[in-house]
Amino acid sequence: MTEMRGAVEAILFVAETPVTAQELAEVLEVSIADVEGMLSDIEQELLERHAGIVLRGVAGGWRFYTAAEMLPYLERFAASERATRLSNAALETLAVVAYRQPVSRGQIAEVRGVDSERALHTLERRGLVREIGTAPGPGQALLYGTTDLFLEKLGINSPQDLPPLADHVPPADIVETLERPFRPEGSSNDSRS
Repeated sequence: MTEMRGAVEAILFVAETPVTAQELAEVLEVSIADVEGMLSDIEQELLERHAGIVLRGVAGGWRFYTAAEMLPYLERFAASERATRLSNAALETLAVVAYRQPVSRGQIAEVRGVDSERALHTLERRGLVREIGTAPGPGQALLYGTTDLFLEKLGINSPQDLPPLADHVPPADIVETLERPFRPEGSSNDSRS
């Protein structure tokens, strides 16, 4: 069984996407229960020895990730000119797609207040969002949603695992105060006699 466990580790190390227990069982020609036992053992051993990597179940499969406490070291390592990061516009667009999917390009622009075509193209090229259909009705706008790669990068199984937006929205009275200067005259909600 030691060789099989080593094979599981090697497969997960080279895999570019999460690997299911069933796939591992087929490759190793063992039962899914045996694979699940090995995955559990590997996961527990890495946690107990405070390893720099952890094994997590995400997006329906298993994959190695770096341990959260290694983040400061990874940030320093990745702080080179060659490191590519998403722009603020792309991150905003990704957030709109993640929370509002399926969503059209026009709806994204409405939420952000600016055209998001370029940011959306960047996200598609990086494999984080994709076209998932068309809207009914005139024009049949393309609809966008997140991909399995997006889920994998965030370490979650589905968009329902995203943190709730309500935790980040200011109270209604603050929103009212912030919006007041931008309303056309005469459209205030204030009641006047």
